[in-house]
Amino acid sequence: MRTGSRPEPWKRGPVLAALALLLGLLMLLHAKITDIGGLGSLVETFLPWFGLFVPVLAVPALRRRSASAAVALLLPVTVWLSLFGGMLGDKSHPGGDLTVVSHNVGADNSDPAGTARDLVASGADVLALEEITPQAGATYEKELATAYPYHTVRGTVGLWSRLPLSDTRTVDVAMQGMAGPLAANMSAEEKAATPRALRTTVATDRGPLAVYVAHLGSVRVMPRGGFWTDQRDKGAQSLGKALAAEQNERVVLLGDLNGTTDDRAFAGVTSQLHSAQDAAGDGFGFSWPATFPVARIDQILVRGVKPESSWVLPATGSDHLPVAAGISW
Repeated sequence: MRTGSRPEPWKRGPVLAALALLLGLLMLLHAKITDIGGLGSLVETFLPWFGLFVPVLAVPALRRRSASAAVALLLPVTVWLSLFGGMLGDKSHPGGDLTVVSHNVGADNSDPAGTARDLVASGADVLALEEITPQAGATYEKELATAYPYHTVRGTVGLWSRLPLSDTRTVDVAMQGMAGPLAANMSAEEKAATPRALRTTVATDRGPLAVYVAHLGSVRVMPRGGFWTDQRDKGAQSLGKALAAEQNERVVLLGDLNGTTDDRAFAGVTSQLHSAQDAAGDGFGFSWPATFPVARIDQILVRGVKPESSWVLPATGSDHLPVAAGISW
């Protein structure tokens, strides 16, 4: 009698089917989500993780033998695979003319000397550092001097290179009112006067390479304001304008952008440059936080050169993981 009274498979689990459809539509239409309170950016930052809800819904659907929920789950599975399926395989190739590394070394890093030695061991030809404090700056310069005879520092960002540098200048990324650990002990005047981005030219055997190093503003989860991204978004817009004005056809952007390339805030940047990790990485390449990475906010973006490989380096004393790429042209 109990068996006869149970709903047919297509009528079981209507709530599960509705949730599955909602999940699929959320991922499919993520660009349409309002960005009031930073909601859209928040969803897009962690968009790959929405795939975890598929097995969460699939298990009760199987237990209830719900045909409607099973079919509905095809939508989020299809959408997720179309968005991120390409990240599941290894797209790297051997070789590369130049190895570039970017690392937010962390304002609270208690071992800058050890971090510098780890970065030298990476074999990078060009090394970008972000969040350099005045106290640690001299340590990085000393520890990196032998491996990298050329370097330039602007405010809290710097570039060390085995190849000559020229035409270095500060890039304005709208950092008035900067916040975060780096700004904790700065006056308002110091914050406004401290650059967080630079542009330089690296002289390679294949011609000049324009390299940008940037550390965009922090994001905050505010009790009343939601996911606060105003400072970062303004910096992304300024950086996009600087890249649009760049005359060199070969460009590499290294830095902590405090956001993922899925985030709509970076449309002005990602429309001009593409991610080395997306093109030649193995997996998602999450870089933050170092203890349990959940997002790739440290980026290597390129234009006019070919990424051959992209990977994440082991942890240092920072709360970020270093990211690396091999490029050729």
